[in-house]
Amino acid sequence: MNSSLKIALGSLFIVCLINCKHEIKKVDQEDVIETIKQELPEVAGNYVSDYYQKRDEGYDWIAISVKDIGENTIAISVRSRADKKKPTCTLDTKAYKVNDSLFTSAVNGLTVMFTFHKDTLNISTEITEQADGLQYYCSGGGNFIGNYARIDGDLDQTQIDRTIFSRTLELQGIGFLVSSTTIEFGKELQITPYGLEVDNNPITHIIEGTVINAEIEDLNSDGFPELLVYLSSDGSGSYGDVIGYSVNNGKSISAIYFPPVSENDELKKGYMGHDEFSIIETTLAQRFPIYKEGDTNANPTGGIRQIEYQLVDGEASRKFVIKNSTDFPE
Repeated sequence: MNSSLKIALGSLFIVCLINCKHEIKKVDQEDVIETIKQELPEVAGNYVSDYYQKRDEGYDWIAISVKDIGENTIAISVRSRADKKKPTCTLDTKAYKVNDSLFTSAVNGLTVMFTFHKDTLNISTEITEQADGLQYYCSGGGNFIGNYARIDGDLDQTQIDRTIFSRTLELQGIGFLVSSTTIEFGKELQITPYGLEVDNNPITHIIEGTVINAEIEDLNSDGFPELLVYLSSDGSGSYGDVIGYSVNNGKSISAIYFPPVSENDELKKGYMGHDEFSIIETTLAQRFPIYKEGDTNANPTGGIRQIEYQLVDGEASRKFVIKNSTDFPE
């Protein structure tokens, strides 16, 4: 039982002691827990700035989309109007749970706080004076600090910025702009490198699913970075994939091969998607729940499998090979 439930139950017990002169009434804990759950803010959803309601009058507006991507993790997308001018603010980040109402994220070296109330979202920096550090993600010297109101349904698709994901990553003097957009027949991922000596041309992929995150690291310790983009398929399965590029001597980039779990007879046992990826030092880690026979998609009972991959040189290009695999009990 979490702390807020304990406090609430304790408070009800004290009230009962004060008001019940002849007997102590039995408190139905299930009823109390259900009442508290109803009062907790719903986190996932779409939130908009004040001018969203006046968008048909030409006003600019900002929207915050929040999605659950893990037990204690949410994905935050900051988007704005884009039908009449260049988008005002664009940001994608992950935020981590502090308590039922508060999530925090590291953005441009700052701690950004996302505080959820019943029908509103407040965004602030941990140190108020540092709010200007978020101007990098907005045009005209602005930022996305402030209050936003929850709306039902989708955002106005005729006006909103079509960028689904946008992030700039840099290491060792070489960087990448990673962005994905909705196009007529699906989604497009574009990777634009900069700082290379020979070839900085953008690379485009038509993708199925959604870009969840992107990371940069020197995985083979050769003095030049690798870029990894993590994808998740649409639908209940959320099957993961990795698109990776490695820098060649600071001059150009080439694709990295990532082996699907479905191609490994041992590791695919109990696999039904819901992947999470992250770089741990110079290793790529993939985690997913293990499903036993009869488990529903929403209730895996077999624990967690973690696979660690090492980047090696292949015959034609670099590739990930399995370093080790560990199953953790539920």
